[in-house]
Amino acid sequence: MDTRTTSRPRERLLTAAKDLTYRQGVAVGVDTILKEAKVARRSLYEHFGGKDGLIAEVLRQTAAEDEELHRQAMQSAGDEPRARLLALFDMLGDVIQDPEFRGCRYLSADLALTNPDHPAHAVTREYREHIHELLETELRRLGHHQPAVAANQLMLLMDGTLAAGVTRTGTDPAQLAKQLAEQLVGGA
Repeated sequence: MDTRTTSRPRERLLTAAKDLTYRQGVAVGVDTILKEAKVARRSLYEHFGGKDGLIAEVLRQTAAEDEELHRQAMQSAGDEPRARLLALFDMLGDVIQDPEFRGCRYLSADLALTNPDHPAHAVTREYREHIHELLETELRRLGHHQPAVAANQLMLLMDGTLAAGVTRTGTDPAQLAKQLAEQLVGGA
């Protein structure tokens, strides 16, 4: 039995939107999402108030998953802050090697959603703040002289890695970014 037809409409909408907005972008049509989720239009409005609310909720859920992925990568590297920071680039290398990789869903959403008041922008901004906080905490533990600035620089390298992972296939942007990150965090 197809679990999509036995699960609740809210979950089916979230599952369909998570997949479709990643593969096709946030401009994917409502009718496409509804058809994939096998729900009536009314369910979209009852649960999310419309497509904007659905997109924001999908991003909220994936942000929590991705933040956990970052934490796990850092934790698996041990206790040393430098190793924990550099482990993020190894994790990104694994992410972009996935055949289903389509880029950073947060960057894609921010670029596609031109209305600055779209609720998704608040979610992507909060996601980036959480990642920045993770990085800055490790940089402070490392004794970096400008942890906030260095966290911004690492985030730029991470965003570039994800963008290049889509646009420059056949290269190893995570490894290149890791080499730059090694210079940024210093130490041996």
